Amino acid sequence: MDNNKIIIFDTTLRDGEQSPGASMNTEEKIQIALQLDRLGVDVMEAGFAAASAGDFDAINQIAKEVDHIRVCSLARAVDKDIKAAGEAVANARNKRIHTFIATSPIHMEYKLKMTPDEVIKRAVHAVEYAKSFVDDVEFSCEDAGRTEINFMKEIVDAVIKAGATTINLPDTVGYRLPSELYDMIKQMYKFIDGRAVISVHNHNDLGLATANSLACIQAGARQVECTINGLGERAGNAALEEIVMAIKTRQDIFAPLYTNIVCKEIYPSSRLVASITGIEPQPNKAIVGKNAFAHESGIHQDGMLKHAKTYEIISAEDIGLEKNSLVLGKHSGRHAFKDRLSSLGYDLEASELDKAFEKFKDLADRKKDIFDDDLRALVADEIIKIHKAYEIVTLSTNGCNKGHASASLTIRHNDELISDSALGNGTVDALFKTIDRISGIHGNLKDYHVNAVSQGKDALAKVVVKVQFDGDNAVIGHGLDLDTMLATAKAYVGALNSHILMKKQINK
Repeated sequence: MDNNKIIIFDTTLRDGEQSPGASMNTEEKIQIALQLDRLGVDVMEAGFAAASAGDFDAINQIAKEVDHIRVCSLARAVDKDIKAAGEAVANARNKRIHTFIATSPIHMEYKLKMTPDEVIKRAVHAVEYAKSFVDDVEFSCEDAGRTEINFMKEIVDAVIKAGATTINLPDTVGYRLPSELYDMIKQMYKFIDGRAVISVHNHNDLGLATANSLACIQAGARQVECTINGLGERAGNAALEEIVMAIKTRQDIFAPLYTNIVCKEIYPSSRLVASITGIEPQPNKAIVGKNAFAHESGIHQDGMLKHAKTYEIISAEDIGLEKNSLVLGKHSGRHAFKDRLSSLGYDLEASELDKAFEKFKDLADRKKDIFDDDLRALVADEIIKIHKAYEIVTLSTNGCNKGHASASLTIRHNDELISDSALGNGTVDALFKTIDRISGIHGNLKDYHVNAVSQGKDALAKVVVKVQFDGDNAVIGHGLDLDTMLATAKAYVGALNSHILMKKQINK
């Protein structure tokens, strides 16, 4: 391999999905996978095949859809996990199995209850078995950051001899400092001596995930595992956009190292993931936060006007963030609409384009200024295809600051129109109670977010809800409309439809 290339291993669909509230259905995962393909990611960990029927199905579908990216499934060092992973990625043009076992003393003693020799034996068998499904096997020493270096060398040597092509040394709990991980990777780089690619997967518990990853690269790691927007369990993972732009921006340090990431796809990728998961990057998030290229200080503004480089080390255009200017209006035609979507990276099928254009014309009749972010939201709302068991037809609400609010809805279900009303402690509560009455399925709201998609008083409202129906696992729903209450009702019904779809998949 090219020793100057940094392999970008994206785990948004696996570790990123483990963020509380970030679960995605198969169609949503496919859309993110296609965007990661456009982004130029080298390896995509599409899920944990043995975790659920839904995860297996998503990996299997993604393997058929993507063109260039290497599709990977995670698997414990357990035969049934590895078999599920192998079957899930079988249809991918490029495929990998990523198997792991814990190697730190605390994990081996308390979690695995295994001796070091038993752990090595299990690891070797896992790699050998994975090789019967794929040629490309990655092995991870879980909690490598707290693993004794001599034992790490022993188990790594054994799994390389068994056929592992990539060795991942993760700081699973985000414990180490950059200098410590630099020393660890430096020792392992010398020990492995080119027999396998060294990978790192750093968590952000101490806010050091990106810094740790860059230190590991300087020490010899040539694969970095990361996620869009730094998503991940607990405090998250190293952020793909931060690592990539650090390497690109600081070529005085990292040259001749490079990545194959298409940087102009960074911002669209960030927005798609945020839209689907409902988890927005904090405003001051590096690279993709909404304040990342905002300048309020008079001194900064003055410097920017004189020369952009005085306060911006990265151009907004470099990551695909164009100026939020008016792009289309109510008199724009289908051809202009299609061209603008193409420039934003969307290549829709004819039927998808027709439906998106219809939504655009409806929006243009109600909203004076339409921005790129409005178009992104419209298209994302269209291309995520979830079977609509329930669909809102009409909605009426009545708020009241003294007394009860009310809501009345007509909803289509199985070609039948059902109408009902309810009182609530606020308009949102009344809406949800009405939908529960119509569907006969009780939902427990766990989270609720509303954001303006673009600027202005007439901005589209993007609502994301997390709902637990009838005590099952919580699901996410999305709603988009100029009317915040209608967007809220759409989000709740979207969550209801996802719940019904997941129940059908489980009962197959």
